[in-house]
Amino acid sequence: MSNLSDIGFHAKGDEGINEMIMSVLDSAKEIRCDGGFYLRFSDSSGAELFLQGNASHEMIGFNPHFSGKSRRKVALLHTIVRDTSELDGAFHAVANPDSSRPETGEFEFVFDVPDFRLAKVGDMPHLAEIELTAFGSNDFKLFDSGESLAAAGGGWSEKSFVPPGLAELLSDPNVNLSMLRPIAKISGIVVEHEVRKNSVSGNEFNWLLVETVGGCVDVVIDPVYVPEQPRVGQVAAGHFWLSGRFL
Repeated sequence: MSNLSDIGFHAKGDEGINEMIMSVLDSAKEIRCDGGFYLRFSDSSGAELFLQGNASHEMIGFNPHFSGKSRRKVALLHTIVRDTSELDGAFHAVANPDSSRPETGEFEFVFDVPDFRLAKVGDMPHLAEIELTAFGSNDFKLFDSGESLAAAGGGWSEKSFVPPGLAELLSDPNVNLSMLRPIAKISGIVVEHEVRKNSVSGNEFNWLLVETVGGCVDVVIDPVYVPEQPRVGQVAAGHFWLSGRFL
């Protein structure tokens, strides 16, 4: 239930969250699933909320998402069931899988899915196409070039997509899959940028289409974390929470 301000919802505390939920209920569409239902709110800005209800029609949670332009091929390797609610979940996947050996590809990563129980997944590895959104945080930075990014230190390159600690966790045969987090250290070239406005809250947020390893990713971020107005051709970098939906 974090990253709300990255799509223009500045709800804080139980009262603020309840007000946010009430503000989108009338326009949210119900989608039935095993174990309950989702209420999907979709805004003209691309901001989305997936409210969760169980079989007893009790609200049990929600997740933000953003519907953007990114598209990428993946092979799903493992299903990850979260303990936050019965409708939460994620997938461990490989990006741009090899056509003859789909369990291999460019790199592995984990992404949360806001409508997890709607996923129709067969035997693994399962080929799919997703839209992938990266929600930014307070370490977001912009650089004029890959050279200036590298000069800043920290082992960054112009294009990178590195899920911290994922390889180490997966090397443990006894790893609990719920420990795999949808976090990645990403850098890439800004190919599009817009300031979007959430039509419900009236708050603005930044959307960037960033070209990185494996293709483009939609980046959304609260303006308070953006040091300057992004420009096409700059390099964006930071740590991001990943949310994906199947196409």
